[in-house]
Amino acid sequence: MDWLNNLIFGTGIAHSILVLSLAIAVGIFLGAKLKFKGITLGITWILFCAIACSHFGMRLDPLVESFAKDLGLILFVYSIGLQVGPSFFSSFGKGGLSLNILAACIVVLGCVTAYVIHLVSGVDIATMTGVLFGAVTNTPGLGAAEQTFQDITGVANPAIASGYAMAYPLGVVGILFSLLLLRWFFRIRLDKEEEQVKAEKGEEQQIAHYDLTLTNPQVDGIRVRDLTLLTHVTLVVSRLLDAEGNESMPDADTILHVGDKVRFVGDVKNERTMLLLGEKTEVKWEEKEKDLHLVNRHIVVTKPKMNGKRISDLKVREAYQITITRVRRAGIELLATPELRLQLGDRLTVVGEAKAVDKVATVFGNSTKKLDAPNLASLFFGIVLGVALGSLPIALPGLSQPFKLGLAGGSLIVAILIGAFGPKYHIVTYTTSSANLMIREIGIALFLAAVGFGAGESFIPTLLGGGYVWIGYGVIITLLPLLLIGVVARKWLKLDYFTLMGLIAGSTTDPPALAYATSQSSLNDRAAVAYSTVYPLTMFLRVLTGQLMILLFL
Repeated sequence: MDWLNNLIFGTGIAHSILVLSLAIAVGIFLGAKLKFKGITLGITWILFCAIACSHFGMRLDPLVESFAKDLGLILFVYSIGLQVGPSFFSSFGKGGLSLNILAACIVVLGCVTAYVIHLVSGVDIATMTGVLFGAVTNTPGLGAAEQTFQDITGVANPAIASGYAMAYPLGVVGILFSLLLLRWFFRIRLDKEEEQVKAEKGEEQQIAHYDLTLTNPQVDGIRVRDLTLLTHVTLVVSRLLDAEGNESMPDADTILHVGDKVRFVGDVKNERTMLLLGEKTEVKWEEKEKDLHLVNRHIVVTKPKMNGKRISDLKVREAYQITITRVRRAGIELLATPELRLQLGDRLTVVGEAKAVDKVATVFGNSTKKLDAPNLASLFFGIVLGVALGSLPIALPGLSQPFKLGLAGGSLIVAILIGAFGPKYHIVTYTTSSANLMIREIGIALFLAAVGFGAGESFIPTLLGGGYVWIGYGVIITLLPLLLIGVVARKWLKLDYFTLMGLIAGSTTDPPALAYATSQSSLNDRAAVAYSTVYPLTMFLRVLTGQLMILLFL
């Protein structure tokens, strides 16, 4: 049985693969099975399983451990960057700016709290950084801190991972507890909050269609393309029924007349503007469609050459007499304006004659099978750029040595930029949600397992030697920033409770908190919207502050 003993407790490639896979498999199993009132540590069980394996003698070769940790971290943060990239800069738009400022304050206050505890308690800054990221349940920040420490000193510090592991369990609970404390402090009633949200719902951005009979003399004789100049809002005219009863698919040069019946597609906020053009009317378009063989169909953009193209450049209305009315992207419905750039995976709503729509479908691809395979070329080319950027030394005033973004920071920035601007330069970055999730989960599993094996040998001695105090420090770091900013957001900025819950969950990038927040209301999605609004910036700041805590205070 020597072969089995060597396989489990020995060295070599087979041993490394076996113990890594064992820790990951058992950790995922425990994450799925062990829950307390719906709360689970999830994939973080991999870290604790790896710590246990290492404690009982299953060790990894240091080079294998370092490789698995860095590769896993790169795959994890790069897939996150691709996911948040398209919405990263738009998240600073109207309403999103204030939420992102609040989230940034939570991140900064967490770092300040950790630094103050470091000064008062005497716990070294590397360990306190690990406690910080365990308390806010953020693994990429842990990875950035570990890598920066190793770049500076040339050796790994298992105390960073130990601090993370000590603080993480109560970090998950503490985030949820902060939501309950805020609800109790402000005596919030969910039914009252629902009524408030319902009253404000009409003010949120929604796309709808309106059938009008044109009555405004200023409209008489102008082209469809000139409506925007007249109204100063973006409108799409999808159908037209003239005074003689002839229905057509108007293009940009179609001339409008008083008495025409038209269907406008636009933002509901612009309803008053549309009503200045005419009176609401009822038109039985469906009956007309049967006579004209018109259909309303969804087409998926799957041809790479369509990636990054403006709708106006395609001239599909002029060539095929069809109208693109809406674009659905990543669960968000967009108005099909001429300047909107298409991306692979976009779902277009088109209206036109059946034969013309069939032809247009071939132009855009409409073959979902083509989207099933991830674009590995752009994935690994992006990683090449990310590693190069992360390794680039940057001289900053006040630092004794050049600053580096690190493998995590460089990969995250490149992924965000490619996700945001890739389509503009015809770079295909689309991956299916399942493919992106698979890459991300493999990456985080490898990273957590490698970190656990590195920290396992010293974890129990550290815990028994006073490390249990770090749990209390972690609770302070979790609760203090969330409660302070929560009070400010609720009392002075008047955020509704659902948005506040999404803000707190997003600022800690904590899925269990988001799951709890969304479960509190089935009538609105404000928690999810707030979470997705602050998540991109928060993730970037967590990675950045993970490096700065080590660079500035080590």
